[in-house]
This record gives sequence, structure tokens and C-alpha cells, in this order.
Amino acid sequence: MEIKGLANTFRDQASADSARIFARGSEGEISFGMLSDGADAMARMLADAGVKRGDRVVVMMRNSPASLAMIYGLMRAGMVWVPANPALVGDALAHVIHLVEAALIVCDPDMEAPIHACGETARLGVKVIADRSLPAAPEKPWDGPEPVPRDLAAIMFTSGTTGPAKGVMVTHMMLEMSAEAVARTADARPGDNFFMWEPFFHIGGAQVILLPILRDISLTLSPRFSASRFWDEVRAGGATHIHHLGGVIQILLKQAPSPRDRDHKVRIAWGGGCAPSVWRDFEKRFGLEIRECYGMTEASSITSYNANGVLGSVGLPVPWFKVEVKDVAGRVLGPGEGQGEIVVTTSVPGSIFEGYYRNPEATEKALRADGFHTGDMGSWDAGGNLFFHGRMTDSVRCRGENVSAFEVESVANRHPDVDECAMVGVSAEIGEYDIQLFVRPRPGVEPDPAVLSSWLAERLAPYQRPRYIAFIDEFPKTPSQRIRKHLLPEAPEGRWDRENNIVGVKA
Repeated sequence: MEIKGLANTFRDQASADSARIFARGSEGEISFGMLSDGADAMARMLADAGVKRGDRVVVMMRNSPASLAMIYGLMRAGMVWVPANPALVGDALAHVIHLVEAALIVCDPDMEAPIHACGETARLGVKVIADRSLPAAPEKPWDGPEPVPRDLAAIMFTSGTTGPAKGVMVTHMMLEMSAEAVARTADARPGDNFFMWEPFFHIGGAQVILLPILRDISLTLSPRFSASRFWDEVRAGGATHIHHLGGVIQILLKQAPSPRDRDHKVRIAWGGGCAPSVWRDFEKRFGLEIRECYGMTEASSITSYNANGVLGSVGLPVPWFKVEVKDVAGRVLGPGEGQGEIVVTTSVPGSIFEGYYRNPEATEKALRADGFHTGDMGSWDAGGNLFFHGRMTDSVRCRGENVSAFEVESVANRHPDVDECAMVGVSAEIGEYDIQLFVRPRPGVEPDPAVLSSWLAERLAPYQRPRYIAFIDEFPKTPSQRIRKHLLPEAPEGRWDRENNIVGVKA
């Protein structure tokens, strides 16, 4: 794979065909020339504020043409983009700013007060970007030196579902490889249009907003994920591709059926997190193909993808990665030899990150002599297809068995009254842990926990069956729609107890 460098490829594309459409959204069309001018303006503004090449800039902006220009301006100027969730406040926000030693923070107007309130802005400036539109071209185009592929492009923070978030050091090369992997995963073809709902500050969004540089495709920009508006936005944009993360497939499938379910141009739904139990139902209902992939920000986002339609699989590794599955003793496991940790190595130096920013302990744990230890569980089938079984830490030791949350949740989500669910472990009176299942019911439905428990008992092994069931109105989530389990109450009042048959109430 030839790495050309995102900054100079973008420059060349904008110079060769400035009128070519990069994206369309509620604010109108964005051409390559318009985005290039906007990137120049942002780079000039940052330089005027004292930011130098290699400095870290924390960006707290929602999806907009202005935030798109900001990202491209940082990339063009060789400054380091530190995307931060606009919802961050307090200690979590202070952690990001302090860890990266930010030179500047840029934000939307309503985020200025929470930024100052976190207590980390005394030594640096905060630049408010009040206008969501693309900035006009500066009087003088940006003419600074362009970064090279191995230069640091971004510090992207993990979702932080448990413990303080870690900053993944992402190079320009890694971002380019992530976009290339998207093109392969989604079978991108000339003229395709990708529906883009993902937040720019998440790797799932970052890799997509780079894709038009590498392929003859365009984007349809949406400000956020909305289940009720999703298909209308997809139809209006003429999108050929949609992206699923976390529980998006399940959420869309549980919307009321419509005569227009197949009234769209989408041929591929690509991404990660589609439960095998709903895979074929989604394909059949909406008339498209699911192409599941697996990966982590630390390894240029995508490690493997499913192009052969094997149900539940995350497919085969991309050409520049080798994947092994290893048990706790480090023995390599083959087909039929059970689950182990997914370990990744590469034939292209630089495609795996060099470490977590200012966190040598976490870096040493992840990057070992035998490769990048993902902390994810996987296994192989006889055809060499990889299967993902969840995080090693997202399991519960119950009755002497390790119970995977991924497997229990995949079953529970099939119940017609369950919109979403999350399995956690709670301290047991005797032994290790008991299993607790949080359930967000389908709108307008009040499930009976005893009936739900009986339904689960027919589909789960005895040691997998939840002792407790608690109903909840909404789940706290990461930007990629993953449930933040550590924020769920450990012992919600009135949870239903299978052993004592206590009637449940909402948490």
C-alpha cells in the first residue's frame, strides 16, 4: 500500500478540481476548493493565536462545516488535533486538557463556560468559533511546510467506559490507512455517497471525512444520529452507504416498519456491533448487505472486515495486518480451539500506534514483543474467519464460569419488548458475582421481568441467566452509541430479583 500523505493529497485534489463536491448537508454543498480555502483560514487563525507546528489543539466542536475546516486546517498546518467530546465537563475535560498540554482550545460558543469551569484554562487561550459555516479564504493562502505521513496528526481519546480515558497517538499515516480500510470494507465505488452521522471527534467519523480524498466519493453530512429521521435523511442525500456502530443496527431495526423501508439507494451497511441475531433480519427488511468489521483506533481503526457474508464474523484481516488469537499462556489458537485475546502485528511499520500519550504503563501493557494486545476476545472458524466475542474485561465470573456480556446481550436484545440492554456483574452474597441485566423497554411497553426471565432461561445456559433485571429509561452512552456501563447504578432500587421474585421498577 502506497502512503501518499493526506495533506498533500488533499492539496492536489483541491488544485486539480476545486469544484468537485466533497460533501452536502443542511448548510449546502461543500466543494474541495471551498474546504481548502476554509482549511487555510483556520490554519492562519491558529497560527495568529500562537499555535506552532506540533502543538496540541483541543477541539470541542459539533459537526459543522466550520469544524470540518478546522480539522483540515490542523492537518494542513502540521498541528495536532485533539478531538474532545463536546459533552465533556469537569474532571474528564480537565484530564484531556492537562494530559496533552494543550496550546489552545477551540470550541462552539455554548462550551466556553464549561471549559473555563474545569479549571485547566488559566495558562492557555480559548478561541470561540461562533460561525458554523465555512470561513472565507484568507488574504494569503497557508504556505507552511506540510506534514509527512509519520508525523503525529491527532491524539484520540478512548471512549472511557471504564477508568480515565487514554490518548491514542494517531499519525497522518494511520488516518490515511483507516480511510483506505473503510473504502475496502464498504466496497466503495466511483460516485458513491456515504451518509455521515458519526461525530467527527470519534475515529468512526474521522476516517469517513477523509475518504473523499482517497476515492471518488462524496458525503452526506448529518449533525447527529437520529433513529426517527435516519432513513429520511439517507433518502434525501441519495446515500449508497450507511455506517453502524454500537447498537445502531438494533435501534434502527426496532423502529416501526414502513412501506418505505426499501425506498433508498443504500447497498452497504458497514461497521461494527451488529449482533448475529439481527443480521439477516436487517438485510432482509432494508434490502442491503451488512459488512461487519473489527478494529481499534490503536491499529488504524480497521483490522479485519467481512466481505464474504459469513454470519456473525468480522471477516479476514486487511492485507497489512496479521491477526493471531492467543490464550492466557500465549499459545496461538487455531480454528475450533476456543477463544483467546486478539493480537495484531503488521507488515507496514507505522500502521500500529506508537503508544498512549504520556502513559508508558498502558503503552507497555498494549505493545509487547509479539504484537499489539487488543484486550478483545476472538476465535476462528474452519474457513479462517475471525469472530469477535467482546472485551476481555466485559465479562463476569459467575458460578465458576466466565460469562460474556456480549453473548448475553445478543440474546436479550432479540426479545420483542427489549429496545436495548446491558449486562453487568454485581457482588454476590456467596461466591463471585451475580448477573444483572439493565433493560430499556420498547416505547409504550412495560415488560414483566418474570416473563422476560423465563424467556431468557430457554435461550441461555444456567450460569448465564441474570439474577437481577432492572428497567431504565435511557442509557448513558459514548459518542459511538456504546453504553457506558460504569455509570449504571450497581443496585438500583426495586430491581427484580429472580430468586426472591421482587417486582421490578424503573431505575
